[in-house]
Amino acid sequence: MNSLERIFALKISLIMSVRMLGLFMLFPVMSIYAVEYDNSTPFLIGMAIGIYGLTQALLQIPFGYLSDRFGRKPILIIGLLIFFLGSVLAANTSNIILVVLGRALQGGGAISAVLMAFLADSVNEENRAKANAFVGFQIGVAFMLSLLIGPIISSKVGLQGLFWTIALLSLIAMLIVFSLEQSKPISYYKLSFKAFRETFTKELVALDLSIFSLHLILAAGFIVMPILIVENQIVSMVNNWHLYLPAIFLSFLGMLPLIIISEKFKKTKYILLLCILLLIISQFIFLNASLSFQLFLITLTIFFIAFNSVEALLPSLLSRTASSAKRGLAMGIFSTSQFLGTFFGGAIGGLIYDIYDLNSVFLFTIFVALIWWFLILLMPLKTKTSKEK
Repeated sequence: MNSLERIFALKISLIMSVRMLGLFMLFPVMSIYAVEYDNSTPFLIGMAIGIYGLTQALLQIPFGYLSDRFGRKPILIIGLLIFFLGSVLAANTSNIILVVLGRALQGGGAISAVLMAFLADSVNEENRAKANAFVGFQIGVAFMLSLLIGPIISSKVGLQGLFWTIALLSLIAMLIVFSLEQSKPISYYKLSFKAFRETFTKELVALDLSIFSLHLILAAGFIVMPILIVENQIVSMVNNWHLYLPAIFLSFLGMLPLIIISEKFKKTKYILLLCILLLIISQFIFLNASLSFQLFLITLTIFFIAFNSVEALLPSLLSRTASSAKRGLAMGIFSTSQFLGTFFGGAIGGLIYDIYDLNSVFLFTIFVALIWWFLILLMPLKTKTSKEK
């Protein structure tokens, strides 16, 4: 990439990462601290974790389409403003129902597809895979940092203080958006059945199902993994970094060779199959093992290697597959799938935990991962840019 492309990719990744950092910081602490809210139940806690995924899913396609029609920058600003208002609402209540509503409003700022389309607009095709992999890597970093920062902040100022921190992060992201050059509308097309049909190729469907399954497993898993840490006395909440920091470091060491093999040797499908298998292994260990600190660390590292690798690879694959004319729409569908996964993971995971028990949630995630593995095995994936064909 040239210098302008690098700077632009950095800014887009910062906006995405700062926003995702705000969303992810709740994952390791919500199921522990939210029991203190009025009207709290496991199901409502699961909804508080995953409800933002539903509103994100409903609005990704409209936001992506509107960015094609009116330009990326104004839609980004509107989305971040909605996200800020949701954070403020959640920060000013002690009732879990209003927290759920605040999280739903946070999800109303559905700008992930717009950011990905903006990046693809501004980077040459031969560099697009690198740019998207870079952004995916930064999202992985944001996720890892959130697991360290979230417990520290919430242990000092509670969940309300954590929501105020998230509101501040949304303002920082908005400042970065203002520094971007104004984008021109890409093209005008009617939001018709034909336009949708053109974005539902077999390759795009495989990617949509992949991001759905990945975030479903993430959301469901983080309803119960923090509880496992407490019940097995792995580490105190304020000292969660003793567990997450080495897991983060080791997982990045583990994911780098997988990304290199995928991008350099065009073995993306095999790497995806391997990562899904690693996810299944991690869920089996959580389900069956008597967990010590060391075993929990190893299992968490396996989980993060798989999650971060897939999170980095999928946007790169999408950029090679989606057409430029309807890129905002295609990425809106992709992001819709991602956030639907988060919603269903939080809602169904919380419901299963409420009705049955903690282990049943891991049985659910294993079942989803097995279906995902067979779908990827049978479906095609594009691994080369048009210039390589």
